[in-house]
Amino acid sequence: MISLLSMSTSAASGCLIPSGATVRSALRCNATSSSSYVEQLKSAREDIKVLLDTKYCHPILVRLGWHDAGTYNKDIQEWPQRGGANGSLRFEAELKHAANAGLINALKLVQPIKDDHPDVTYADLFQLASATSIELAGGTKIPMKYGRLDVSSPTQCPEEGRLPDAGPPSPADHLRTVFYRMGLDDKEIVALSGAHTLGRSRPERSGWGKPHTKYTKDGPGAPGGQSWTVQWLKFDNSYFKDIKEQRDEDLLVLPTDAILFDDPTFKQYAEKYAEDQDVFFNDYAEAHAKLSNLGAKFDPPEGFSLDDTPAKGLPEKFVAAKYSSGKRELSDSMKQKIRAEYEAVGGSPDKPLPTNYFLNITYILYRYVSYGSDCNIKSC
Repeated sequence: MISLLSMSTSAASGCLIPSGATVRSALRCNATSSSSYVEQLKSAREDIKVLLDTKYCHPILVRLGWHDAGTYNKDIQEWPQRGGANGSLRFEAELKHAANAGLINALKLVQPIKDDHPDVTYADLFQLASATSIELAGGTKIPMKYGRLDVSSPTQCPEEGRLPDAGPPSPADHLRTVFYRMGLDDKEIVALSGAHTLGRSRPERSGWGKPHTKYTKDGPGAPGGQSWTVQWLKFDNSYFKDIKEQRDEDLLVLPTDAILFDDPTFKQYAEKYAEDQDVFFNDYAEAHAKLSNLGAKFDPPEGFSLDDTPAKGLPEKFVAAKYSSGKRELSDSMKQKIRAEYEAVGGSPDKPLPTNYFLNITYILYRYVSYGSDCNIKSC
């Protein structure tokens, strides 16, 4: 539940509620704060677009978001010990992990955007940059949600070894071990692998690939490395076509790439994606969105979208009697009061408000039922 009573390091930054504030003024204060955060995220997205247009850094920003989220362990319940999209990758302790070689450069690219939008969490910024990079490279729109909280200390970084290797002894087993630990399945493994249609592997960072090829020697961006595809700044399904054919020595094929057409289960998806880009785009968007949410702690708990429609599902209609604390049923006068406050900010039984309003109504209702209707926001 969103807290109206305290300031915290969270996606939904709070506003100060004066003693004696009314329910209505508290709602408006928090709505303004939430709206401000959304506007900061939208502004940050525009800055990311400028960055992409000038630096051609789509691949490394995708990798930044992936590697922050990809440490998730579904078998660990506690946050942030479970890992995932929590902004821990900003700390040197995690940037030094071998799998994150070179990502200090991605952090340097987005840090000025963070400085200009200080309330935006790193966890949200990394995922926003990743999804925007996919979309601006020609990929599908990803159904993202935001509101992730940041960890606060490098002591909260996950241990090294949770991210996939490029050349393990048994590629199929390795991919399944890593991605199953995150709660992802075979289809999602193959779909997410398709993001290698963007970018290059640099031997000085990963130990894989050529120093340069005819496709990378002149950039764009910093020259060098070996790409998986000819047009390595265009998001499409060419990765699957090129991996399947393996006719060009200047295109990279890692053991974890080749296995997509060698393993029988992986192959059925890889073949489908090579044939039908629309199917790939659809499955990729779902898998990317799922990856970006792994391990994250959201404020509000269900997150929110930057689009006009909710990130997930539709708002629930407000029924005051449903939200009793269990201590006692709401009186008719209390139901009328809550309905009046709800309607005062534009809601009605047939017109659900955006999620943040709804959660605040629920929160205030809980405190009224728990402490009595004579309390004010501060004293409750």
